Amino acid sequence: MKKSKLLSIDAFAKTEEDVRIRTRTGGLITLSCVVVTFLLLLSEWFHLKEVVTRPQLVVDRDRHLKLDLNMDITFPHIPCYLLNMDIMDSAGEMQLEVLNKGWSKTRLDPSGQVLDTKQFKPGKDVVDYAPEDENYCGPCYGARDQSKNDEVNVDERVCCQTCDDVREAYAEKQWAFFDGKNIEQCEREGYVEQVNEHIEEGCRIKGMAKLNRIGGNLHFAPGKGFHNIRGHFHDASLYQNSPSLNFNHIIHHLSFGKEVEDITGQGASTAPLDGTNVSPEFDTHKHQFSYFAKIVPTRYEYLSGETVETTQFTTTYHSRPLKGGRDSDHPTTLHSQGGFPSVYFYFEMSPLKVINKQQYAQSWSGFWLNCITSIGGVLAVGTVLDKITYKAQRSMWGKKST
Repeated sequence: MKKSKLLSIDAFAKTEEDVRIRTRTGGLITLSCVVVTFLLLLSEWFHLKEVVTRPQLVVDRDRHLKLDLNMDITFPHIPCYLLNMDIMDSAGEMQLEVLNKGWSKTRLDPSGQVLDTKQFKPGKDVVDYAPEDENYCGPCYGARDQSKNDEVNVDERVCCQTCDDVREAYAEKQWAFFDGKNIEQCEREGYVEQVNEHIEEGCRIKGMAKLNRIGGNLHFAPGKGFHNIRGHFHDASLYQNSPSLNFNHIIHHLSFGKEVEDITGQGASTAPLDGTNVSPEFDTHKHQFSYFAKIVPTRYEYLSGETVETTQFTTTYHSRPLKGGRDSDHPTTLHSQGGFPSVYFYFEMSPLKVINKQQYAQSWSGFWLNCITSIGGVLAVGTVLDKITYKAQRSMWGKKST
């Protein structure tokens, strides 16, 4: 019978059963190999079912989208009616008096207990404040030109009928309003009395705003804000006359974007300032607090197919007295002078985006390949161990027989 040419390339040459030698040591090694192989295959099976998150860094192409600001912050030593928040970005866009646009203000007593969730405005609770004279035209105290009122019709007169009218006129002139004392409209409406009665209250602010995805800042400051060619200012006259007020604060929550469940296992930095309590022991009446946030857009892609756009950010903190001067803790540091009592949050957007994609640790093809590799590796190691132990035993037996 003619032999096949395939015999010459057979890499798996067989040994006759009669010439094989079986040992107890070889049996133990075989059982060990079976156990190890089973454990490795079981590990590969669990690894197949494991879900991991793989991050990826890409260029952010969603710069046109708005960014959600979520904030919950308490100011224990400044009343709600005096508190104001403005948002300004590097493109020149401004959002003034944001707290009057859907944000909740909760009044707090000096001990931090809730007084009322209803927004409080001095003078607005007084019903019988209107003058009896139907032709009454309230003075604006020089803030508006009323010199021609006698020469025009009644409907064309320049008048300040209420305390708010006088405040608006003062704001247009950028004059300090203080507490409205000696202004007849404010005295009649009870504005002065109520302002001084509630001056020791605190305030908790909670709400959401839309930001452009560029650099800028948002800040809390006392009094009405106004902007002109020289810059951005606030009427802090009432604040300055009340030394018990300050901008110590507690940040309950601050995030830029939607709330997400952390799937990275490393602790997402979506709200690193939560729980921050800034209450220095020294006098902070004329003090400015600043936070500098570096925001990185982040997308979470879950295994279910759900996608959530949010951000992560890191912050650094700085504070300084408005009077300037040298830092008592750092003699070489010199603080600049000027500004107004406030809490600033400066933010800067990163041009890159992090994509955290949730997926299985390995594919089926990888699973089968790892199984085959595990089996082959264990058998190869077992074969080497068996040969070594067999030769060692033969060598020991040979020495004993001699």
